[in-house]
Amino acid sequence: MPLSKDSKNRDVVAAVIDNEPQPIDSSRVIPVVSSASGEIIHYFSSATTAQCDKASEAAWRAWQGTSSHPGWKRATVTQRRNLLLKAADLFEQRKDELIEVQMKETSCAEPWALNGFTMTVNYIREIAACVSHIKGVIPPIDKPDTMAFVYKEPVGPVLIIPPWNAALVLATRAICSALAAGCTALLKASELSPLTHTLIVDIFRDAGCPAGVLNSLSSARQDAAEITETLIADERIRKVDFIGSAAVGRIIGVTCAKHLKPILMELGGKCPAIVLDDADLEKAATLCARGALLHHGQICFSTERIIVQKTVSEKFLELLVAAVKSMPGGTAITEGIAQHAYEVLQDAKEKGVQFVYGGPEMASKSAVKPALVQIEPTTRKEDLRIVDEETFGPSASIYVVEDDEEAIAIANRSAYGLNATIHTQSLERGIKVGRELEYGQVHCNSITVYTSPTGPQGGRKGSGWGRQNAEWGIEEFLVEKFITYHGKESG
Repeated sequence: MPLSKDSKNRDVVAAVIDNEPQPIDSSRVIPVVSSASGEIIHYFSSATTAQCDKASEAAWRAWQGTSSHPGWKRATVTQRRNLLLKAADLFEQRKDELIEVQMKETSCAEPWALNGFTMTVNYIREIAACVSHIKGVIPPIDKPDTMAFVYKEPVGPVLIIPPWNAALVLATRAICSALAAGCTALLKASELSPLTHTLIVDIFRDAGCPAGVLNSLSSARQDAAEITETLIADERIRKVDFIGSAAVGRIIGVTCAKHLKPILMELGGKCPAIVLDDADLEKAATLCARGALLHHGQICFSTERIIVQKTVSEKFLELLVAAVKSMPGGTAITEGIAQHAYEVLQDAKEKGVQFVYGGPEMASKSAVKPALVQIEPTTRKEDLRIVDEETFGPSASIYVVEDDEEAIAIANRSAYGLNATIHTQSLERGIKVGRELEYGQVHCNSITVYTSPTGPQGGRKGSGWGRQNAEWGIEEFLVEKFITYHGKESG
């Protein structure tokens, strides 16, 4: 289903509404180009506002249902759980296809695509296990002969806007959380990974997802603002789930505010790795290097800043440089993303910043060579882009500090608050420092690019709000309803 032929016999990813691929207008067909090979892989059909209306109506109708066909909001726990578990089984059956498509569309390495696949299946099964955790309460009421009930109900049709950099796992997790809560979903697939995203819809259809419960469409970049606002403005869409850059998040957040729509957002990061003086320096260096270079640094959890205590800095930097030299830098998904990463490094060079390793150098039109720069702790973000601008490339900034207190201050001196790590062999010290960090997740002796299906994930400050994963993710798509019954003696 995901690939259809248009009038010019091109392989096109079509919009999917009510479990059916939509007709393709050849004048609205956009190529998807591999940055690694420069070749057109396939195409996608850019949605119209009419298709937005049709998709929103399908999601609303499937959620509400009719007198003879109960909507998804009334689906039983068993129905919701079984759909997710069946989808997980089908994901596993199509493992090779899912890995191949991710690699083709996003130019990622096979280990990253495999990791995305594995995490996806784990997320689906964990969310399925949490469906029966949805529980209301019976609160005490300060009134005689009165009963009260608090029900948790699905918020309604959800617009999901996932990114391309972890295309399979992030889109699937959002879909599963919404469906598990009893919501229907409209997936605005990324124009950079439309086939990966539409394969998810295809798998859910094969798993028995009722028509209209999960729909998808894509839009050309030049039409994205109009299409997104059309969907958010639609009264049938009741919540938005967005993962992406802070810049786009601001725009979507303003749009949601204008239309009074709640939004769950996970945005960018400037994730710090703090290396304390009692750390396993070799392990820390390896994990910091991997966190900076993995997937060409195109991860919101990438290690963008490394904060090391002075007494161990010399030895640590030797190990860090050796680790970076031993790892591949990867390829960006577009030339524009690679160019941005290069320009941030170039800005640092022009302002006299010391490069510990590498420099502003392109490996190809769509790849930057790895680099490490050392920044004075007193440097302001107004004076140097790399201080608090997400590079989204294979590089990291290094800060040498005196003590724990200075390390905490540097780590918190950011507009972002997504992930942080602390390298220490003391649990007490790690927890103590971690409690002071203004981040949604803090991991000790780990790579910054870490999350677990069983724990909450989300940002603070400029990295967004709300939480994903397990019961935390499901709760984002529920609203509480307070119902009371007043008896004869209630007054």
